[in-house]
Amino acid sequence: MSTSLLYHRFGIVGYRYVSQAFAEGVTIFRIEQPRERLRCSHCGSDEVWSQGGVERFFRGLPIGSQPTFLELKVPRVFCWDCGKVRQVKVNFADPKKHYTRTLARYALELCRHMTIKDVAEHLWLGWDTIKEIQAQHLQRRFGKPKLHKLKQIAIDEINIGKGHRYLTIVLNLLTGAVVFVGDGKGVDALKPFWKRLRRSHAKIEAVATDMSPAYIRAVRDNIRGAVHVFDHFHVIKLYNEKLSAFRRQLFHELTAKGQKLLKGIRWLLLKNPENLDPKKKERQRLERALRLNEPLAIVYYMKDDLRQIWTQSNKVLARLFLEDWLARARVSGIRMLEQFADTLEQHQEGILNYYDYPISTGPLEGTNTKIQLMKRQAYGYRDHEFLKLKILGLHETKYALVG
Repeated sequence: MSTSLLYHRFGIVGYRYVSQAFAEGVTIFRIEQPRERLRCSHCGSDEVWSQGGVERFFRGLPIGSQPTFLELKVPRVFCWDCGKVRQVKVNFADPKKHYTRTLARYALELCRHMTIKDVAEHLWLGWDTIKEIQAQHLQRRFGKPKLHKLKQIAIDEINIGKGHRYLTIVLNLLTGAVVFVGDGKGVDALKPFWKRLRRSHAKIEAVATDMSPAYIRAVRDNIRGAVHVFDHFHVIKLYNEKLSAFRRQLFHELTAKGQKLLKGIRWLLLKNPENLDPKKKERQRLERALRLNEPLAIVYYMKDDLRQIWTQSNKVLARLFLEDWLARARVSGIRMLEQFADTLEQHQEGILNYYDYPISTGPLEGTNTKIQLMKRQAYGYRDHEFLKLKILGLHETKYALVG
């Protein structure tokens, strides 16, 4: 063992190798700091006088599968400039840590391929130590995302557990990075984000959300110059919810008359026509049910027409198509369509803003899928703040098919 090996393989600079010992599969290296390298930890002065030291052990990089310890008597010095006795800084480890920075970097690299539990067992460290290393790294890199370059964002809430536990997520649509994770949902969850956004002086051009009144009010009050785009997936989702309720109402009415023509077609109604399975004869079953119930057929085919609003060549044609759809819905005589037409009319500008900025919360739904996968892999997170840090760093996480 040599001082050069300490530097080149263990990343320890400014210390001298003294001796080594072996005990029960553990390697212990004794090192010391030369007198000429002692500095005051407060002012950095080299005008110091040695005043003994404190014995400490640090976990270093393992050799093979065997743990390695570094034994060091951390010097205490009297600083002539400060007039006080201070303990010198340990250059190869963070304050109050019992492991070296090189070991922390190695653990982080392993965490990209293994679970925290696996890394802890491999390195013979505590689970909480590996989690602490990862949490500090995430906090340092992603704890406070920079917002001054934000241009286009998406906002939505996700369910993270039982008991209606929610997080509100803000996604940078240009980079795919999560820039804010708020507790709960609604206006209050976004207050810290708006505060940081004002300080950053970011120029938000467009925002994608659902048609929630809370989001409409929040965007209007905090970023008035931004174009507010209502996500088309949420519009269709809302229509599907109304369609399901309408089918349920018809089902009960027909059941009371002794008919069961609508039984078992709920999911067929919610599917897009191109997704119907020919092997299961789903199209034939759906068409038969629609032929026998005219109101349901109207509502179903109006859904397919609604999807065409976002496929027009320009905003003018889209507006004409939307106005035509609203007119047909109102003359259908079906209360569900009439009510939905009123909802769309109130939000038509936000819907048509898609042609100014073709954005949606779709990328955020993909992020939500990654979050749920991350939760399943970890069997849940007990530390709420750690979960939020993991979400902020999620855009650098890679997933691959391994089966």
